[in-house]
Amino acid sequence: MGGQRTADARRRVRFRGVITDITAQRQAEAKVSYLAHYDGLTDLPNRFLFTERLHADLTRAGGAVGLMYLDLDHFKSINDTLGHPVGDQLLQQVARRLSETVGRTGMVARLGGDEFAVLVPARRLASIQRLGQRIVAALAQPIALGDHDVIVGASIGIALAPVDATTPDGLLRKADLALYAAKARGRGQLARFDVEMDAVAQERRTIENDLRTAVERGQMRLHYQPSIDVATGHIVGYEALIRWEHPERGVVMPNSFIAVAEDTGLIIPIGEWVIRQALDDAARWPDDVGIAINLSPLQMRSPTLISTVIGALASSGVAPPRLCLEITESVLMQDTDVNIQTLHRLRGLGIQIALDDFGTGYSSLNYLRSFPFSKIKIDRCFVHDIDVREDCQAIVRSVVGLATSLGMTTIAEGVERAVQADILLREGCREVQGFLYSAALPIDELTDLRPVGTRLPFAGANLEQHIAEADDARPHGKRAAA
Repeated sequence: MGGQRTADARRRVRFRGVITDITAQRQAEAKVSYLAHYDGLTDLPNRFLFTERLHADLTRAGGAVGLMYLDLDHFKSINDTLGHPVGDQLLQQVARRLSETVGRTGMVARLGGDEFAVLVPARRLASIQRLGQRIVAALAQPIALGDHDVIVGASIGIALAPVDATTPDGLLRKADLALYAAKARGRGQLARFDVEMDAVAQERRTIENDLRTAVERGQMRLHYQPSIDVATGHIVGYEALIRWEHPERGVVMPNSFIAVAEDTGLIIPIGEWVIRQALDDAARWPDDVGIAINLSPLQMRSPTLISTVIGALASSGVAPPRLCLEITESVLMQDTDVNIQTLHRLRGLGIQIALDDFGTGYSSLNYLRSFPFSKIKIDRCFVHDIDVREDCQAIVRSVVGLATSLGMTTIAEGVERAVQADILLREGCREVQGFLYSAALPIDELTDLRPVGTRLPFAGANLEQHIAEADDARPHGKRAAA
């Protein structure tokens, strides 16, 4: 309000002025202040307010707090499949469940995207872990979103102050490292930061930096493991398996760098190189010898996948039916509709599609009917004890029967003993891979650049050495393809 005081001849005082209604201005200022401190979608504190609160807690006497860093396990696939409006509803429901689970014991914030944080007063680690387990359990329950019931799940990294760090950035970084470790252990896990995670993170950064130039520097190589007709011993195809010939580390197995390549997106250029190189190599083989190439989940979502495959087939002259693209069961859980369309387009070109590691993940009959598979690969975990466990034989028998009824063929991985090959043949699985026949070899050491039908001898004396080398490289307790 502004005005002017005046007096007339009779000494009467008058005021003349203007009154301005600033209600809207105050409301706008309040809105700006709110948006600066709170997330507009979930109404939770945002990263700025969370960091302010964390800084205040750390500067108090003792500065003892517990920080949980959360990441939703399947948010991206749900968001991509059902759409962003449904994804927003999911984030709101997750925020509500987090707030209800944590209650007044701590502060819940949305840091961005599908990342959340929980700040709690310093307590014993066991009590913080129990709270984390309650959060994981709460988010593992189905969430109703319109016509859909979804399960998103969460992984959690835990860091404590002042033990792990004394600054907000430091504590968040340590919790983030713990979160990465939790996700590496599998979905729905908790991990507490430890000092080894710093070393792991540094190693990961080094691998990432070196990996960025590995293809252009010609450090990648392909080795090939044969697929055998177990009835005749004839080679029917090869699977391309990548190796990194690092100038300082020597030969680096894929389990040491593929996860980094997938997380950073480097798997796209690496995968494109594999497709082109493998098909160029296959062009040198007899026309009846196939070539199998593994595709990662990120490759499956790449908009350039189909054009890369078409271009590589055209430049190499390899007939499409000779190419088999292998995907793992995890791909079935991500962007299902998009992946179905992609695989149908590839099958339309005459390319074979194989489901790798069948039986170790989430496959269902619906997936097998929806995806245009031509082959099922039986995981080595069922083959390893097939000669001593009746249940393994029964599983293989069922898979072979299922594949046959759906018009698919089967191939068994990890065959190391002749008795395993005999049982697989008896159960109807004719195509096998394993050290009984050969490890994966560089192209100049392959023996099948001879007429089709050449019989490959058993690996014999080198078998134990090959198995030991593969065991040294296997990820997560699983025998790695050598």
